[in-house]
Amino acid sequence: MKFGVNTLLWTASFDIGHLDLLPRIKDAGFDGVEISRFSFDKFPAAKIRRALEANQLQCTLCSALTGNLSMARPDSGAASFLTDAIHCAAEIGAAVLVGPFCTPIGFLPGGRRTRDEWNRAVDSFRAIVPALDQDSISLAVEPLNRFETYFLNTAADARALCDAVGHPRLGILFDTFHANIEEKSLSAGIRDAGSRLMHVHACENDRGTPGSGHIEWKELRSALQELAYDDWLVIESFGFAIPEIAAAACIWRDLAKEPEDIAWQGLHYLRNLFESESATNPSTGHGGVG
Repeated sequence: MKFGVNTLLWTASFDIGHLDLLPRIKDAGFDGVEISRFSFDKFPAAKIRRALEANQLQCTLCSALTGNLSMARPDSGAASFLTDAIHCAAEIGAAVLVGPFCTPIGFLPGGRRTRDEWNRAVDSFRAIVPALDQDSISLAVEPLNRFETYFLNTAADARALCDAVGHPRLGILFDTFHANIEEKSLSAGIRDAGSRLMHVHACENDRGTPGSGHIEWKELRSALQELAYDDWLVIESFGFAIPEIAAAACIWRDLAKEPEDIAWQGLHYLRNLFESESATNPSTGHGGVG
């Protein structure tokens, strides 16, 4: 398993002014960092890549559709935005671009998605497949909970979308925070994702430190072991002291003494969980698929 942390814990838009975070993330014991950006104009990809290499950190790239961008609407500019993001992912040395990429975060029209919207989204994702192939990038699409989107809420929905597009570079980002709301169980969601699972966000039920709430982490571990998943497990939380991030994520209280405690303490918990004797020899532990 590779352990990463999302930069939304510190900033809404990672830039060269945040490169001093990288040695701290490396010293904390992370294998990589998930760079988050929502605009790629003047993105300093070359400088970020050099800094990552200097700190011996791998990376992934995270983004989202905002404003009027929608893969389910014609001519919204979403496909062009994602194509730019794919190129930037390649430039910083990431192998995967992750995030909620169907409709804008927070857009709730008051009804279910329509068949026409679904078909347009499938066509839109097919349109960016050449960019994925050209840059050797995988795209992991994230289902969100019902309070953040109407379009894609479960791993089963995400699997259906990936299967409809029918390309091996399109997969699923499984986020434990959203799954805790929408799935019958974490193990059921992981099984629904199946071979399309590409990326996992480790988020506690309140967006706080992994291991401090009621997410069934041992169940998650066992389900991932069933799939032989051994890729990224990224701690994603949000800088609750940063107004624009707190507002976007609806975080109205402190989730830890300091925001970065979520990363440092969360990594300690997750490494112990996944790298302990009970993780490598399940018969000695109490975790199980429920």
